[in-house]
Amino acid sequence: MKEKPMRESLTPGIWGVVATPFQGSSLDVDLDSLAGLVERYEALGATGLTVLGVFGEAAALTSAERAQVLETAVECTGLPLVVGVTALATRPAIEEILAAQAIAGERLAAVMVQANSPRADTVIHHLDAIHRATGAKVVLQDYPLASGVSITAQSLITVVQACSFVIAVKAEAPPTPVAIGQLAAAVDVSVFGGLGGQGLLDELMAGAAGAMTGFSYPEALIACVRAWQADGYEAARAALLPYLPLINFEQQARIALAIRKECLYQRGLIADAGVRTPASPFPEVLRPALRVHLAEAALALESGAATTPTLTKAGSY
Repeated sequence: MKEKPMRESLTPGIWGVVATPFQGSSLDVDLDSLAGLVERYEALGATGLTVLGVFGEAAALTSAERAQVLETAVECTGLPLVVGVTALATRPAIEEILAAQAIAGERLAAVMVQANSPRADTVIHHLDAIHRATGAKVVLQDYPLASGVSITAQSLITVVQACSFVIAVKAEAPPTPVAIGQLAAAVDVSVFGGLGGQGLLDELMAGAAGAMTGFSYPEALIACVRAWQADGYEAARAALLPYLPLINFEQQARIALAIRKECLYQRGLIADAGVRTPASPFPEVLRPALRVHLAEAALALESGAATTPTLTKAGSY
């Protein structure tokens, strides 16, 4: 009897979601800071990168700026790339993907497409049209906070089972461990968490392949997943625990992006912490708490990760 071929699946690990840095009052895209970020992810051992995602402020970029961001990522790192698609409608999504393919070529591991309907048949039709027009492999993203669409885990399972070109699911509808557990038990592709790593330990126990997310200390997420893969829960918990206060601090509703960018700035990883509207700016009332959390994280990194590349610090804790 002929064996059924194994289905392609996105490589487990940490896929860093790259912020898009801006410059000063003009808020022009800062390609130098962007290059430094993507190079750093590679130096830290990230599995791959997600560019032009929700936390990359892709919806606030022009098409020319999106092209510049992707070109910079392609030029400055050898990591595989997942490119976010902002459009929920099929034809604009196809245009975005074709533009990304023209720049990234074989470096494009997949495109990340949001579930655009609560109905499985509608999402299947949407994804099938995208794949027929572009040939792209797809990471199916369930992120109702960004898309405004709530879809059940069972409907996501139906979509993945019907679309052989879907090679991963990114599950970001709380409670994420419940959805990830249901998905991981039913589909034969990688299921990733997100949301800044806030639920990473529980997601790993539920069957997650890792996380596809951003955090100002990505080395902590990488260390956690590596520890999980090698030694299980206790090792993963020990790796992540010192950073959990900062993870929770970053993931505050409506201001998470501004907090993360401020943290990246304080670490010296970007030259400015600006965000574009409609994102909210960093609330200065949180400055003392930010200093405390960053100091704790820096101490944890210094004491527990001697082999981590040295940080260049700009700004003060």
